[in-house]
Formats: sequence, C-alpha cells, structure tokens
Amino acid sequence: MPAKFTSHEPHAARHRSHSMDALHGTLALHRMAALDGAGALQVGGLPLHPLIVHAIVILVPLTALAMILGTVWPAARRRLGVVTPLAALVLVILVPLTVAAGQSLEAAIGPRPGVLQHASLGGMLQPWVIAMLLTSAAQWAWYRWGVPTATPEHARRTSAITIAIGVFVVIAAVGAVVMVVLIGESGARAVWGGLSA
Repeated sequence: MPAKFTSHEPHAARHRSHSMDALHGTLALHRMAALDGAGALQVGGLPLHPLIVHAIVILVPLTALAMILGTVWPAARRRLGVVTPLAALVLVILVPLTVAAGQSLEAAIGPRPGVLQHASLGGMLQPWVIAMLLTSAAQWAWYRWGVPTATPEHARRTSAITIAIGVFVVIAAVGAVVMVVLIGESGARAVWGGLSA
C-alpha cells in the first residue's frame, strides 16, 4: 500500500524550490540591469566577454594544432598553407577585443578575487598569440620561399633554420594552449566557484 503524506512537506519543499528559482531569476535580472547601467559591452543584452571568449577557446587550440602539424607533417603544411598564419592573425585581433570586453564586465560586477585572478591571466595571452602569428608566418614563408638545398653548406643551414623555426612554433603553440587552459579554468572558478551542488 503506498504511503500517504499527512503533512505538507512535499508541498512546502516544492514551494521553497519555486521560491528559490524566483529569487535566482530576480537576482539574475538585477545583475543584467546593473551590467546595462554600468555600460558593460553587450550584444543583445548579454555581456560580450563570455560570447567572444568561446571563439578564442576554440581557435587557439586549432591554430596550435595546425602549427604543430605544419612542423612535423609536410602534406598538412602544404594543405594548410597560409590558413594557419591567417588564423593566428584573427587571434591577434580577437584577444584584445576579448580583454576589453572582460574589463568592461569586470568594471560592471566589481573587483572580486576570482575575477581579478582571471583578468590577470587574461592579460598574458596576447604575447602568446603574437608569438603564434610570428612563428606561423615565419614557418609558412620559410617553406614557401626557403633557401634551396643545392650545396652541403646550404643543406646544413637550411636544416638548422628548419629546426629552429619548428622549435619556436611548438613553444608558441603549446604556450598559448596552456595559457588558454589556465585562463579558462580561472574564469570558470570566478563564475561557478561559489556554487555548490
């Protein structure tokens, strides 16, 4: 025989749940209004920073992968061609826009420790994407117009330059990906760190 509820506990629990949902919804609306009033960069009423940061989160690892493939796999290097340096150029443009949108959002929500940590790390990505652009452009130019290997002297010099470019490409690619992971992790902690299950 099924148990019968004699008290109002299920109803009370449901009512508390609806009340909490309403409270969270109201708080979210107040935060959005505060962002609007503070002049935060927005698109369609949403803060711009979390919208464009996803492009960086996707494009940095893809560009890094293309750079490393171009270093170790000649067929990939030929197929990718100038696409890899162009992707790095897009990153050089997107990162400052994302940082500016993040600073706008930070000004709107106020200085919180997690946000300050995220902002500090976010400012460190620009040198890495510039390194990605320079090394991927050097790699593309070297393989497109590099020195021919007609003599043993040219072959040794060509090999040394090829290795040096490859090392710099890998350092720039891995460094940028590591920075994106660190920045993303600190951003997730800043947004979701205070929430418990």
